[in-house]
Amino acid sequence: MIDFYTASTPNGRKIALMLEELEVPYTEHKVDLSKNEQKSPEFLEMNPNGRIPVIVDRHGPYDHKTTVFESGAILYYLAEKYGSFIGHSLEEKAHTLQWVMFQMSAIGPIFGNYYYGVNTMKPTNPGFIERFEKECIRLVGVMELQLQKNEYLAGSTYTIADIATYPWIAGFTKSKPEWFESKPSVLRWVQKVSERPAVKKVLP
Repeated sequence: MIDFYTASTPNGRKIALMLEELEVPYTEHKVDLSKNEQKSPEFLEMNPNGRIPVIVDRHGPYDHKTTVFESGAILYYLAEKYGSFIGHSLEEKAHTLQWVMFQMSAIGPIFGNYYYGVNTMKPTNPGFIERFEKECIRLVGVMELQLQKNEYLAGSTYTIADIATYPWIAGFTKSKPEWFESKPSVLRWVQKVSERPAVKKVLP
């Protein structure tokens, strides 16, 4: 059994998606970010950085309870434990992880800052928004080039790279359709991933 501490954010949803794809039993614990529950002493024992998501695997390696934080690390842990969605050879795993890191270092921070600038920052800073919008569009272009040559981000198979990235991109195809007007491969990928049963369950 896995205890899953999360909230309704893209980083939380990617772990929910992975757990549903794996069809492993888990218990979801909602963390109220508006009440700063992620900063409570109990939560900081699990993640000193005070961020969701976190998993606690009661039956980790050698049957030890294992706690993992940071969404990319959680995806890697689950993929390795269950031997799914990461590839088999070192080369396949490296190709998968490079696109996971692309999401973690680029898609997440850049799209997150754009969203913050548009929806939360007071007073509004047009220069801040313009900077991050330009970079969002550039990153979508990087994805387009990769998906022109491959069915999925890391190659011919669905992996944790797609699981990590889809929750960040899908919503923007609706809220910022102009970013995707000349990105048919990205839109094809979004549609294909959206049809998976686990995705329909987590992101209806």
